[in-house]
Amino acid sequence: MNQLYRIALSCLFVLAVNLSFGSVEFGSPTDSTSKLVDRSAALVMIEDGKTKWGEGKVRDALIKFRQAAVKDPYTWRAPYWIAKCHYRMDNYGYALKYAKEALEMGKEDVTDELYYVLGLAYHRNGELDEAIKHYELAMEKLSKLRVNELRIQHNIDQCKYAKKVLDGEAKFERVRMKGDINSGYHDYNIVLSGEDTVLYFVSRRSNTTGGNMNPDDQLYFEDTYRVAFDPELQMWDEVSNELGKLNSDGFDCLNWISADGHWAVVTLNNTMTDVKKSTRVSDICIIKKNNKGTWNSPKAIDNKSINTSFFDGAASLTADGNVMYFVSDRKGEKKSTDIYRVERNGKTWGTAEPLPDNINTIGRETTPFVTPDGKYLFYSSDGQAEGMGGADIYVTMRTGPNEWSDPVNLGPGINTVNNDTHFVFDPVNMKGYIAGLEITGQKSSMDLYEIDLTNFVFPQ
Repeated sequence: MNQLYRIALSCLFVLAVNLSFGSVEFGSPTDSTSKLVDRSAALVMIEDGKTKWGEGKVRDALIKFRQAAVKDPYTWRAPYWIAKCHYRMDNYGYALKYAKEALEMGKEDVTDELYYVLGLAYHRNGELDEAIKHYELAMEKLSKLRVNELRIQHNIDQCKYAKKVLDGEAKFERVRMKGDINSGYHDYNIVLSGEDTVLYFVSRRSNTTGGNMNPDDQLYFEDTYRVAFDPELQMWDEVSNELGKLNSDGFDCLNWISADGHWAVVTLNNTMTDVKKSTRVSDICIIKKNNKGTWNSPKAIDNKSINTSFFDGAASLTADGNVMYFVSDRKGEKKSTDIYRVERNGKTWGTAEPLPDNINTIGRETTPFVTPDGKYLFYSSDGQAEGMGGADIYVTMRTGPNEWSDPVNLGPGINTVNNDTHFVFDPVNMKGYIAGLEITGQKSSMDLYEIDLTNFVFPQ
């Protein structure tokens, strides 16, 4: 038992004894000693949970908050933190349930940030009017500094935009891909192989190479998987992550593969493994096939403007392999993640430059996909004014050396009020692939979807 826990229980025991004697003397009903001790224990558990939350160990924190709720079923603090945990874990139904419970239990005696959490939970569940109502309550109660930090007005604008576009007819429809390609774990990041019946994707499944689990989010490490289409069953089956050195004991994410299949670009993070030469954080690496047709070990690109001491990854290349777009959080103190562009001359990569401010916002730009000819760029962002919620998918056209048209939201049917990412365009078959949240009951996981883009018109 830690020292804080002992002190808390000792103090509550003294208080409980005094109150017990008082109740005998004056005949007024009070809590029993055991209830007061339980409430003290619950407060300690909540503090322990907040510590784990701060360390990024959300699932461990959730256990502590649940224990606190059992010890003291009358405190609003436990369901408030349970709601925050479920929101972080994408369990938006549970997030809304526990946030409402916290408000009902605490009435006016709650943290003002609960209204913001309620706004988020209603937003993610598609209850846009309720989301706006609670976002506005949060704006009234929180300081202007905190309102700006949380970007609450931006969230309200997203709700209003979503209401407007959802009233119209969706031009496209995303269809969840059938077969073992979707697992119940997080599945995302389709990579075209050059064959219509073979795809690569990334997943955080329990059979990940090395069997390692991230101590932060407590999910399995990423692995790259290969999947084949079964024409008889009309589904994506025969999933395998036995791909030689494409996978390691670390985080392995295939980003792009050349048309001839001889070389590829991967994002690798092996900082939490026992390798002799580790990546700095996540590095962009080149991996090539040898004469035997198997993959050699990946090698980080030796260019300080590409790989830094920050996150660098999610690369997409033009068909000739000479222009690369990637994501980095190297400006994380002022912004979130941005998209960068870099050209290659022969074997040498030039200096990476961020895309302009009409593409990179103060929010999060991620998962770029450049068309093979380099003319168009698809990407996800949660910072654009015309967004429905979370990250939406946009397309922009290159108009100059580092100039891009204003991005166009791909609209409902493709985008939702939740995070929509990892868009891939197949120009041969006029198909799109995306990763989005599949909400089942009050939980969700990231799944892969296919979109018929036969009638898609690029911006001009």
